This record gives sequence, C-alpha cells and structure tokens, in this order.
Amino acid sequence: MVQYTPARLDASFSALSDATRRGVLEQLGRSDASITELADKFHMTLTGMKKHVGVLEHAGFVTTEKVGRVRRCRLGLRRLEEEAAWIENYRQVWAARFDALDRVVEDLKRKEETE
Repeated sequence: MVQYTPARLDASFSALSDATRRGVLEQLGRSDASITELADKFHMTLTGMKKHVGVLEHAGFVTTEKVGRVRRCRLGLRRLEEEAAWIENYRQVWAARFDALDRVVEDLKRKEETE
C-alpha cells in the first residue's frame, strides 16, 4: 500500500492545476530554458513567470540554477509515482462503482424484457 504525503500531493496537484505551469513542464521536457525565455514563450512578465517556476520548484518538478545573471530552469528529478498511485486508487474505486451500476442497469433491462 502506498503511503501518501498530503502536503506533497497538495503541492503537486496545485502546481499541475495551472495550464501555464503544465506548459512550462512540457517546454522544459524538450529543453532547459531561462526564466526570460519561458516568460517570452508564454507572453508573461518575468515576475509572473518567476512565480510559476517557484510553484513548480516547490513541488519538485523544476530545478533552477543561477548562471551569472541568468536563472536556468530544467525538469527536476521528482517523478509522479505517488500522484499516479493516488489517482489509480480512485480510478479503481470509480471503475468498481460503474461496474456495479452497469450490473443494475442490465438487471433492470432483463426484468423489463421479461414483463
């Protein structure tokens, strides 16, 4: 059984809840980028992009390194096993519920056909 860390899940799902942050992760999956490059790509201010990168960094999805006057961003080492396990657990619960509902509907159809 996977032990979930609520604070970690909260940080992960909070970070992933924003379309811009998901876009930043996709971009960094292709290549490292500076905050300036990311801000330009997403048509944002530097301050706005720094905040987005900070949220991703807090969740462990991104690491940054200052090289001279430029802050470079790259994907972090953290993977999504815990989050995937949490989602899978609820997927199984809902799948079981839908299977049970399917059985009820089939039973009702059979009863209706025999009447």
